[in-house]
Amino acid sequence: MKYEFAPDIQRVAEEISIMIFPHVKIERVRCFRSYGSSSRGTIARCHTIGKLMQQTIGVPAYYGLEFISKRFDKMNPEEQIKVIIHELMHIPATFGGGFRHHNLVCDENVDKCYNTYLALKEEDVL
Repeated sequence: MKYEFAPDIQRVAEEISIMIFPHVKIERVRCFRSYGSSSRGTIARCHTIGKLMQQTIGVPAYYGLEFISKRFDKMNPEEQIKVIIHELMHIPATFGGGFRHHNLVCDENVDKCYNTYLALKEEDVL
């Protein structure tokens, strides 16, 4: 596996976080493209280290958002934004190193967040 920082995805994640996920401490979230994944069907993943390891090494929570290039880069811009929203939704309001699970992070809720994002983006343009 190879990972590269993805500044283009990072910018979009920052914009989305500011608009609809104010609990996300974007300075402690980094977006990466990965190359060489053998996973089937996975487009993106949210990573962090557990609370015990955070305490062991004395660091606050950080999240790494991985976007699997061979799938993510082929998607249209709308679907890419939805995937970014999906990954950001996994970060809980506590920003403590845990995850929100797929009972909350589902297509219906991603679509609601996407529509909110579009409405706020349109307001910003007007």
